[in-house]
Amino acid sequence: MCGICGIVDFSGTPINQDLMRQMSNTLTHRGPDDEGYYFNKQKIANSGQRIENRPSVALAHRRLSIIDLDTGHQPMSNEDGTIWIVFNGEIYNFIELRNFLKKRGHRFKTRSDTETIIHAYEEWGENCVEKLRGMFAFAIWDEKQKKLLLARDRIGIKPLYYYINNQKLTFGSEIKAILQDHTVKKEINLKALSDYLSLLYVPTPKTMFKGIYKLPPGHILICSQSGLKIKEYWDISFAQVKCKSQEQWADELFQLLTNAVKMRLISEVPLGAFLSGGVDSSSVVAIMAQLMKEPVITNSIGFKEAAFNELDYAREVAKLFHTNHYEYTVIPDALNIIDKLAFFYDEPFADSSAIPTYYVSQVAKQNVTVALSGDGGDENFAGYRRYFYDKLENRIRKVIPEIFQKTFIASLAKIYPKADWLPQIFRAKSFLTNLSLSPHKAFFYSVSQLLPGMKEKLLNKDVIATLKGYDTASIFETYFNKAAQTDDSLSRVQYIDIKTYLVDDILTKVDRASMAHALEVRVPILDHKFMEFVATIPSFLKLNGHESKYIFKKAMSHLLPSYIFDRKKMGFVIPIQRWFRKEIKELSEDILFNTKAKQRGLFNYKFIEKLWHEHQQGIGNHTSILWALLMFEKWYEKWME
Repeated sequence: MCGICGIVDFSGTPINQDLMRQMSNTLTHRGPDDEGYYFNKQKIANSGQRIENRPSVALAHRRLSIIDLDTGHQPMSNEDGTIWIVFNGEIYNFIELRNFLKKRGHRFKTRSDTETIIHAYEEWGENCVEKLRGMFAFAIWDEKQKKLLLARDRIGIKPLYYYINNQKLTFGSEIKAILQDHTVKKEINLKALSDYLSLLYVPTPKTMFKGIYKLPPGHILICSQSGLKIKEYWDISFAQVKCKSQEQWADELFQLLTNAVKMRLISEVPLGAFLSGGVDSSSVVAIMAQLMKEPVITNSIGFKEAAFNELDYAREVAKLFHTNHYEYTVIPDALNIIDKLAFFYDEPFADSSAIPTYYVSQVAKQNVTVALSGDGGDENFAGYRRYFYDKLENRIRKVIPEIFQKTFIASLAKIYPKADWLPQIFRAKSFLTNLSLSPHKAFFYSVSQLLPGMKEKLLNKDVIATLKGYDTASIFETYFNKAAQTDDSLSRVQYIDIKTYLVDDILTKVDRASMAHALEVRVPILDHKFMEFVATIPSFLKLNGHESKYIFKKAMSHLLPSYIFDRKKMGFVIPIQRWFRKEIKELSEDILFNTKAKQRGLFNYKFIEKLWHEHQQGIGNHTSILWALLMFEKWYEKWME
């Protein structure tokens, strides 16, 4: 895996080479093995051509060597030096594409997938992305057409950010590279702040920085002197097929997943897997064990607290498939890890599972350079418990007249007491509130960290006024409506999760945590061909009554024992609730309530103090929102001051 960055200035103003090196240096952790630069005016001048009236272009690359270790240096060009690329990712079908392009007359000088993209661009232009199967973010500069192409993979496994200022576009794998250009203004995007407080992450295309954007998954950006265009080249469809038996669905699912895993075993460096002992990671390891001649190298972490420790489950799976198993019991350094998260994530990011993901990447890197993971199983096969409650709410909503939902039930929800400490099924207030809302808004509040009306208490009145009624739920409404190819309620909320939580929480978390240690993580369950197939499976085969991942478990039942399927879903969690009362209590008080924080005028500190005291006294559990505020302040301290 790698880090890329660059600048294209259509005014022709020369690009400072020291700036490009500074930008590249911020990405060293993503690619410690090699670095390279391309400056178009330097190349043109050396060739004796005139450089007037030409855009200025600079590209930089940091490489983590995985395939074609000797000749994969970037930036890379075509034969005549008119097309240049910097590329982050892996193209799993590059050999197939390479063979096709050779027959079309293209000549290759390396064995790298990077060069395959260059020739694919020569053959198909910007439509080349439709031919690629893998995870990628890349930039291509076309000197003849004076055009920049930015592209991001279909699911959003690899990140890509950009900033536009007049005639200049700056891009990078991480925001920190863009921030090295001091003409970039550091201003908070208040809508992004509102989104973050609800979701614990900033959803695409926003970032917390006004003017800096994420290129959405499945999109390309084309920038030339005539302007900028962003175009979607792929989307997933949940148009379901119902003419197959369960056995047929299960057999085809297994074959496609096996193929997806097989494609991801190509590597010239040590390769292994993350293993938690859950259904998803165990399935990936089981298939790897079938395909590989050598024992699979598996990596697991655990914690001293039994409630957060999955090592016993992972150990059983490792024993079953005779893996070379490495496990570590982690004692988190709470004070140190908070600073690291602020640095590596560039934005406030408050999914606390970023901490164990950071540690498992750290320990895996001691044994492998590439690791396969089971990410994506929950989104593909309805593994989250919230899908069950959403399905239940929709069934009830269908038999209750809409006017009754919005009057009587809405009124009852307002007066019913809160019971946040109870399991979700017993939280009648949340249940009644959701029944009174539209389906997309109900799903939004099922994942939001803030109940209706709470954000207005948390934010300063001036911020609320500036937002002018902006509602984060509108993002969910957009995706809910975009999934109009199906009227199936489960498919629609899965689509929302794929476009929001999966890309901006799960995949962002894994990318930053793994790249912090120069570890490449591959995700076979998120192979786009596999996902397209899974999307056609009827919903009742994903969530069958109370049982989630029904058809996935059936497909894997000949390899995995029933106790793997029957175990309670644990999640990658750590004891943040306790940390706020013990390990990081003093630190948190210093950060959350310092004078600088209060002077920014973003939050209502009387309300935050109320939340803090309730949490300390055990009256309420406000872990999520307190962690979100803490991570916001550490981000501000690191990147805004």
